Amino acid sequence: MQIQNIDGAPEAIGPYCHAIKSGNFVFCSGQTPLDPETMELIGSDIGEQTERVLKNLEIVLGGLGLSLQNVVKTTVFLKDMADFQGMNKVYKQMFGDHRPARTTVSVKQNPLDALVEIECIAELG
Repeated sequence: MQIQNIDGAPEAIGPYCHAIKSGNFVFCSGQTPLDPETMELIGSDIGEQTERVLKNLEIVLGGLGLSLQNVVKTTVFLKDMADFQGMNKVYKQMFGDHRPARTTVSVKQNPLDALVEIECIAELG
């Protein structure tokens, strides 16, 4: 098992790392819509926030030589299920034809009161 902290990704806001490499998989911690430079939330709607979250995951994955195309599973944490379609629209754009397995759950509150948080598991190679 190897702990991975990626330059250019938003700093962890708690006692965790960006990702863990274990066997043939990378387990990425949940990303929120934080601007990596200012560490402030980006966007006021679900579309903007989903895009920032997925760009943050791209930064983490890219630091390990991977992309969203290597993702095998995501978990999406929505503050409000009314945002499901808006999240889906951006999610589909960002993943293209790739369709990893996914779970979407509604939560009372995400860190920093973000509208969305997404974690993923990716396959190496």
